[in-house]
Amino acid sequence: MLRTEAPQVLGALVRRFGRFDVAEDAVQEALLAAGRAWPVEGVPENPRSWLIRIGYRRMVDLLRADQARRRREQEAGLAELAMQNPDRQSGPPPETDDSLALLLLCCHPALSATSQVALTLRAVGGLTTAEIAHAYGTSENTMGTRISRAKQQLARAGARFTPPTEADRDTRLAAATQVLYLIFNEGYTASTGDRLARLDLTAEAIRLTRMLHRSLPADAEVTGLLALMLLTEARRPARTGGHDELIPLDEQDRSRWDAALIREGTDLLDQVWSRRQAGPYQLQAAIAAVHAAAPSPERTDWPQIAVLYLWLERLSPTAPVRLSRVVAVAKAYGPARGLALLDDLDRRFRLDQDPLVRQRVLAVRAHLLRMTGDAAGAARLYREAAALTGNQVEQRYLLDQAEGVS
Repeated sequence: MLRTEAPQVLGALVRRFGRFDVAEDAVQEALLAAGRAWPVEGVPENPRSWLIRIGYRRMVDLLRADQARRRREQEAGLAELAMQNPDRQSGPPPETDDSLALLLLCCHPALSATSQVALTLRAVGGLTTAEIAHAYGTSENTMGTRISRAKQQLARAGARFTPPTEADRDTRLAAATQVLYLIFNEGYTASTGDRLARLDLTAEAIRLTRMLHRSLPADAEVTGLLALMLLTEARRPARTGGHDELIPLDEQDRSRWDAALIREGTDLLDQVWSRRQAGPYQLQAAIAAVHAAAPSPERTDWPQIAVLYLWLERLSPTAPVRLSRVVAVAKAYGPARGLALLDDLDRRFRLDQDPLVRQRVLAVRAHLLRMTGDAAGAARLYREAAALTGNQVEQRYLLDQAEGVS
C-alpha cells in the first residue's frame, strides 16, 4: 500500500509547494511515520490523506530550515496555518492521480537518461534507493548520490509540476517513453546479477506504461510501446528452465507463453497499425506479434521480420536494431547472407568497437559461424562474449554454447 500511495502523496506536495527535491524527502518522512504508527494504531480510513497531512507538516519543517528560500518559507507558513485551522479544511485532499505529471517531471530534459530512469523508479515507481541500486549493479550510496543530484538539477532548472506545453510536449513524451522502454529492457534481461530478469522492473514499466496509455489513448507510439511490452512479457515464462537456465526463442515451449497478454498486445497494435504512420515502438511490437503468431519456430515468417527490421533501422539506426536485422536475415535467407550483412555493417559502423554492443556482436557472429559449420570459430567467440556480460545466467548460456560446439 505504501508503495502505491507514495507517488500520489509526492504529487500532492509538489503540486502545492513546487519543490520536488524537498517534497521527496517529506514523503519519505511520512512513509517512515506510517511504518511506525500503522502497525500499532491500525491503517487509517483514508491512508492517502493521512500521509499527505504528515507530509505537509514535514514539508513545512524542511522549508523553514531552508533560510535561503524566504519566499518558500512564507508559502510553507500559510500551508501550516491551513493545516492548523480545521475550518479551512473542506475535507481530505482530492484523490488526484499525479503519476503522469510526476513521470513527465522526472523525464525533464535537464536530466541525463540515467538520471531520468533512476528518478522515475524512485518517485513514480516507489522503489527504494537500495532496490534501484541493485537493479543497476551499483552501491546504494552511489545511487543515492545520483538521485540527489538529479533532484538538485531539477531545482536549478526551475522545473515545475505543470503539464508540458505545446512546445515541449513531444520532447517530454519521447523522453518518458524512452525511460519506460529502458526500465522494461533492464528488467527483461538484467545487466548484472544471478537472475536473467528483474520482474519488479518489468512489472513497474508495464504499470507506468498502462497509466501513460490511459492518459493518452490516441497516441500511436504510446500504444505501440505498451503492445511491445505485453507481447514481450508474454514469452517470459518460457525463457528459463527449471534451473534458471536461459532458453532461446527457437527452443521455448510456446504453450507456456501467456495467451492473454498476447491477445491484449495484438489488439492494441491492431488499433494503431492501420494508421500507416508506424513509429519505432509500433514496429518492434509488430515484430513481436509475428513471433507470437507463429505456432512453431519453423513457421515463423522470418522474411517479414527482416523487412520490419529494415524499416525499423531506417527510423532508428542503432546497433541493437542492426544486429537484430542480421539475425532475421540469417534466419530468412541463410547464415551466409547474415554473415555478409554483419561484415558490411561492421565495416561501415564499427559495431565490434562499440563497448555497449560488442558482447552481442560476438554472440551473434558466433551463432552464425556455428550455423555455417565453423565450430572452432564459434566456440572462441562464444567464450569472448561470455567474458563481457555481467549477467550470470546469460554467461552460463554462452559458455554452454561454446562447450557444445567444441
